[in-house]
Order: sequence, then C-alpha cells, then structure tokens
Amino acid sequence: MKYTTLNNGVEMPLLGFGVYQVEEPSACVRCVSDAIAAGYRLLDTAAAYLNEESVGRAVRQSGIPRDEMFITTKVWVQDMGYERTKRAFARSLARLGTDYLDLYLVHMPFGDVFGAWRAMEELYREGRIRAIGVCNFSIPRLADLMAHHETAPAVNQVEMHLFHQQRAMKEFAGKCGIRLEAWSPFAEGKRDFFRNEVLSSLAEKYGRTVAQVELNWLVRQGVAAIPKSARRERIEENFDVFGFSLSEEDDALIAACDTGRPVVGDFEDPGFVHYLCTRVYDV
Repeated sequence: MKYTTLNNGVEMPLLGFGVYQVEEPSACVRCVSDAIAAGYRLLDTAAAYLNEESVGRAVRQSGIPRDEMFITTKVWVQDMGYERTKRAFARSLARLGTDYLDLYLVHMPFGDVFGAWRAMEELYREGRIRAIGVCNFSIPRLADLMAHHETAPAVNQVEMHLFHQQRAMKEFAGKCGIRLEAWSPFAEGKRDFFRNEVLSSLAEKYGRTVAQVELNWLVRQGVAAIPKSARRERIEENFDVFGFSLSEEDDALIAACDTGRPVVGDFEDPGFVHYLCTRVYDV
C-alpha cells in the first residue's frame, strides 16, 4: 500500500474501499471483510449511507488493530451546524464502535457548514478526529471556508475520473495543501466507462483491467481513490494497482478524454442541489 501525508502530518492510504449503496447489513459486513482481507486499510462510509454499524462490525471481526485502520465517515446536510454536528459525530462513533475517527468530512457543501466546521475543529483539537475535511466543495467554497477558519481541510473528496479530471481543482488544492480523494472513480459505469476505448487499449497493453488502469492513473497523481465492489474478485483486483506505471503518452491519451463536466452529480444543477438539501436519512 502507498500512503500520502496530509497537511497535518497524518498518513492516509492512497487506496481505500467505499461502501456507498451497500445498506443491507450482512452484505456490507461481507464486502468490508473481503476488502480488509485483501489488504485495504482505508474504509469510507457516511452517516447517510446507513451502514456505519456494519462497517464497524467488520472491522472488529477482522482482528486488525484499530490503529492500523483508517476510518472515514461524513456528516450529512441535516446535521450541519455546531450542536447538531456534535450530536451526529457522537452517533457515528457509537455506530462504528470506535472512540475516534481518522477522517471526518462535511458530506455536502450546503446548510450551516461554518457551524459544522467549528464543531469539527473543536473535536480535532480534542484529539477525537485525526483529520477533518470536506466533500464536493468548489474552489470558491474552499476559499471561503479557509478564509474564515483556522484549520484548512485536509481532504476534499470529489467526483474524479476519466471523464471529469478536476484539473483546476487539483491545481488549487495542491497550492493549498489539500489532498483530493476521488469518489466514484469508475463514474458509476456511466458513459460505457468499462468499455472505453482508451482505457481498454491501455488495459490490454499492460495486461490489466480497465479498473486497474483508472486507479493506477489516479494514485500516481497522488489522488486517493475509494472504489466499491460487491464481488470479492473485483475487490482484490482493484487493490492490485501499484505494480505498473503508465507512460507520459498513456497519460496524454487519458487527458484527452476529459469533458470537464461531472457524470454522476452536478452540484451546479439547482434540482440536484434541492434534492440533496431535502434528503433526510433515518437517524
């Protein structure tokens, strides 16, 4: 496993396992157990995913010491605000069965983000969170957050893949010491991702899978990635991405596929934003 050092000195694995849309408890425990057995140590969940308890159970059943795991969860829009975020944090810890988090993220850039960030800064100073960060923040939202608070985000988790390469965000985040983490690195299979001509040709060239080529391209840039799969063989394949290196010519081919637009979630779409702001999960 390769690691990256966050802006506060904490080391985070560059490759993790995501559990979005794996709500059924036994299925989630099985997937996470398979991921841990394959070697993953970064696990990414969220309160709104409704599976924190299952993730925690799989970690305990694995027998891996807690300090060898890197557990991330997120606070949802309904829990934005100082007091609400404090309560949401406590609930997440209880469900995960741990007394601290490695990374706590603002899930969406909506609601009382400033209040939530003050709560997260306080929990960070108390040592109950090793690093704090955000998800889906634009460059202006990041600049606004940093201008009004002492602690800069350690991570910005964003949609990033072949079709949406986040070049401006990558440049800005790099200057600010913010690590990017790619959610949905396979674009949820949209736009015929797994049959993309460029990725398919590179997969054939290196004797790898399309997914392995995509993940290798991300982690070689220092971008963390959190792929998800429910199949053990895919989970293991997605972890085996460090044994080869794409050439500059390969990178150029991938760069030409960038559309500059999201495929999974458009945070500039008022309808999508309204959906996110009114979506309430069962606490």
